[in-house]
Amino acid sequence: MPALITSRLSDATALPKIDRDLRFLMDAFAEVLREIGEDAVAERLPWPQRDDALVTVDFDGVNDWPDDPADPLAERCVEARSVAFQLLHQAEENALAQSRRQVETEGPLDADSGSWESVLVGLERDGFSPEEIADALGAIRVEPVLTAHPTEAKRASVLHHHRAIYRLLVDSENQMWTPGERAALRQETKAGLERLWRTGEILLEKPTVEGELGIVLYFLGEMFPQTLPWLDRRLETAWTRVGFDPALLRHPTHRPSVTFGTWVGGDRDGHPLVTPEITAWALEQLAATALSNLRERLGRMAAGLSLTTSRQAVPPALTARLTRLAEALGPTAEEPLARNRGEPWRQMINLMIEALPDPSAPPLPGHYRRPRELLNDLELIADTLSALGARRLADRDVGPVHAMVRAFGFHLATLDIRQNSAFHDRAVAQLLVAAGIDGADFPTWDEDRRLDLLNRELASPRPFMHNGTRAGPEAASVLGCLRVLARRIEQRGPDGLGALIVSMTRGLSDLLVVYLLAREAGLLSYRDGMAVCPLPVVPLFETIEDLEHSPGILDAFLAHPVARASLEARRRDDGEDRPRQQVMVGYSDSGKDGGLVASQWGLHRAQAAMVAVARRHGVRLRIFHGRGGTISRGSGPTHRFVRAQPPGAIDGEFRLTEQGETISQKYANIVTAAYNLELLTAGSLNATVRGRRGDGAEPDLAPIMDRLAAASRARYRTLLETDGFMTFYGQATPIDVIESSRIGSRPVRRTGQRTLEDLRAIPWVFAWSQSRFLVSAWFGVGTALETLRRDDPDGFERLAERKRAADWPPLHYLISNAATGWATADPNIMTRYAALVEDTAVRERLLGLILEEFERTRVALEAIYQGPLSETRPRVDRVLSLRAPALAPIHDRQVQLLAEWRRLRTEGREHSADRWLPSLLQTVNAIAAGLGATG
Repeated sequence: MPALITSRLSDATALPKIDRDLRFLMDAFAEVLREIGEDAVAERLPWPQRDDALVTVDFDGVNDWPDDPADPLAERCVEARSVAFQLLHQAEENALAQSRRQVETEGPLDADSGSWESVLVGLERDGFSPEEIADALGAIRVEPVLTAHPTEAKRASVLHHHRAIYRLLVDSENQMWTPGERAALRQETKAGLERLWRTGEILLEKPTVEGELGIVLYFLGEMFPQTLPWLDRRLETAWTRVGFDPALLRHPTHRPSVTFGTWVGGDRDGHPLVTPEITAWALEQLAATALSNLRERLGRMAAGLSLTTSRQAVPPALTARLTRLAEALGPTAEEPLARNRGEPWRQMINLMIEALPDPSAPPLPGHYRRPRELLNDLELIADTLSALGARRLADRDVGPVHAMVRAFGFHLATLDIRQNSAFHDRAVAQLLVAAGIDGADFPTWDEDRRLDLLNRELASPRPFMHNGTRAGPEAASVLGCLRVLARRIEQRGPDGLGALIVSMTRGLSDLLVVYLLAREAGLLSYRDGMAVCPLPVVPLFETIEDLEHSPGILDAFLAHPVARASLEARRRDDGEDRPRQQVMVGYSDSGKDGGLVASQWGLHRAQAAMVAVARRHGVRLRIFHGRGGTISRGSGPTHRFVRAQPPGAIDGEFRLTEQGETISQKYANIVTAAYNLELLTAGSLNATVRGRRGDGAEPDLAPIMDRLAAASRARYRTLLETDGFMTFYGQATPIDVIESSRIGSRPVRRTGQRTLEDLRAIPWVFAWSQSRFLVSAWFGVGTALETLRRDDPDGFERLAERKRAADWPPLHYLISNAATGWATADPNIMTRYAALVEDTAVRERLLGLILEEFERTRVALEAIYQGPLSETRPRVDRVLSLRAPALAPIHDRQVQLLAEWRRLRTEGREHSADRWLPSLLQTVNAIAAGLGATG
């Protein structure tokens, strides 16, 4: 989703800036193309230069492309527009960043909704004291989890080139440059654009898990360590501007915790390439990157703390610790101590660097095993500096390193392990058979029979199999992974290991199965006769039906002795006041299953009910949001998303996935990355503080929302169950191209079956987006609102008034997202793609249903917004109108290529068809770039 859509900043500030930056970038790009002989492509760039005005939204496009699909000029034009869309995104991103700076300098404190200043001002206005807010800050724990779902359409090298160009755009903001220096910056920008053009965007080979981890390591190892200090400074600046005492922030317990997670190398749900060996390798790579960063950062700190014994007395505590650490390290301490004689602080840091662990080897004597040990030494250095009166050095030199260790530890990010419950069932069946127990049909057992077996087995530490016994492929895969985790915990403890997440959790037994498998792998221990798992077992509720059942499943799980004992053991190990249970909710499959309204309201209802269940059990609930990059999969403006959570759902804890292209859109540049993390942490603070006082009670609209969800879901299911639907979907969208693409290592389908149920939600949404149907983002909304308006006019008006007042965040978020999804859809482009459906009756039946609901949704939304959406939502209209004419010829070309590619495949001419695939994938990339989203 383009960043401009999600911003509340002044159009008067941001829009002219976008036009100027876009003009600069497009002029430079056109010059590059002409200078390398691509004049014909340059002439067909969108948003052409004008002598009399800046770029405006009434551009009608330069679409005189060759009619022959084989003409290479058409393919180069597609690639050029893909680059142009990325440049437009960069212009928007930079304009918003500069606009925020201007607002922070000159505007009101609460001008930027969701920012630190806006949240702090709002809390103070509502009677919360600075001390109360500062105390709550220490309870905030935000954790973005980077995943590698197949939604990133750009190569890693292309991401690097885009970031370099953006950096030059930011550098050009400096008003001190001389004309010669500005000319040099422009030449650098042109060089970056030439590199980008000559690199190309098509992935020549399907990505590997190793390659995907490399991209994630770039963000985790390079971008986020640079970003967190910016986030910290933004909090300090906002705190001071609001008028709060800066001394309240000095204590580490008054700072929010931002850490990171990842699924790359651990997410094995339907991903056969994620083997136990890959998981072990991923853990090692994450740790190696974290420790390399720490060595470099500690080295810089040592160079700065060159305090000598001739200028100050050495505190005895430092001398004592220096001696103890040197003795523990033994002979390896001699060389670090020999350096920097007479500089004890520097010598101490030299020893600390030497004591960092080696991630590829067992722990050595004297070396740190846990990050807490390094933190203790850093705190000693800070305390001894403060004792000398050098508090400034403690804050500036030691503080950032202390924060870095708190955020990244020795592991960089926690690695979650996810597997499907059906896969676990097959593994258990194989174990039972290998043990001589009648259980080959375990996956079909009813819940009572499953629980009876699981409870009996978990009471005993005796495994089914002895070492060396083979059971079957699923059992070998699961146990191999769990054994990797068990070895890691034995050597280094649980740091860096996340949760054991169970996809498609349908009952209590799906969670207890994980404990049984952990027992087989040696991951389970028995304390006082009770089984205890060192890692959290986490249900993932994905479909509408699963969400409805989630409170009951959670209730049974929290009451189970093994789950309870494991929670209590982790509570003691972590030093927490209450046990913490994580629950993951899925936006993708629930949206695919029931449509936008049923999904979002079902998620809201389920979370509220699970919060109540956790409270009854005395457990703090940590909800993990499995969001994607599109509206259909839970995306939307971050500050609105956070505010839309039910009361109590964010009790200091906020964890969410960042997937595919969303990662590069939000976190590729430091200023933007810091701002997006700010929206998460500030929003979490706001929800936590208000929740502790009981603010945010649900209004009386819940029964109306229940009716909307039911009516919308019924209409949405009617579409999916209409005769010929899968034929229409398969031919009116480029789903077959997406299945052939090289944009992710994971298979598009879970088991390879060509059914709607087996198709993953990501390609499902991706295909609808490419053909501009976007049905999962709006279909059913019109029927639901129209039915409510007809049957309950007063209820409809109450709902409309609450939306217009924006005083109930869940409603505001839902309706706004539906309106954006509807506006992004295009009936003219839908019709072009529908023409690819060979069966006339199927085409007319399904297209008619979609267009009818499209019009019904327009009428209903305009009744709520009280006018045409193009006028009542001008920013969204502006963003889409600017892109629409530039996208139109790419859609035309994709339709043309699809027809030819499919014809050749139908005729059995696969080799000839394969020659068209790169051109098709180029259109997929370009459309994704234009819309700012894939799946």
